[in-house]
Amino acid sequence: MTRKRRRLYFLLAGMAALGLAVALVLAAFRENLVFFYGPSEALEKHVPAGKTFRVGGLVKEGSVVKQGDNVTFMVTDLVKEIPVAYSGALPDLFREGQGVVAEGALRADGTFQAVQILAKHDERYMPPEVAAALKKSGRWRGSEPESDDKAEHGKVTQ
Repeated sequence: MTRKRRRLYFLLAGMAALGLAVALVLAAFRENLVFFYGPSEALEKHVPAGKTFRVGGLVKEGSVVKQGDNVTFMVTDLVKEIPVAYSGALPDLFREGQGVVAEGALRADGTFQAVQILAKHDERYMPPEVAAALKKSGRWRGSEPESDDKAEHGKVTQ
């Protein structure tokens, strides 16, 4: 085997290894990617049952039903709403009329089965995704949400 041929084989083996590494990284990234939708978007896009995503909006007034550790409620963007079922402890700040983001998947019956519930942390903050969904629906009635970079520049909210 000549030096040129050996060098070519090493180069091809290196490129194949690099290609495999990139493919593995992209596959891992795709598996961990979780999309965010407002209720209107989730219903319009017909997200398939079992696909993990986040849905966010406001907890509809009068929709929270607690039975032990099981909770059901409606998430709305003031245009459409999605029923959410959750089993476990809710965040302390979870309440009707407030912003919420739920992570989970749709069941075959159209109910969103949440595995995690995130609630806003004070009266001025709303997750940017929820605010954007409400603005897109034309139903936004609040002030601009705080951005995370304000906290980085010395303004700390609690």
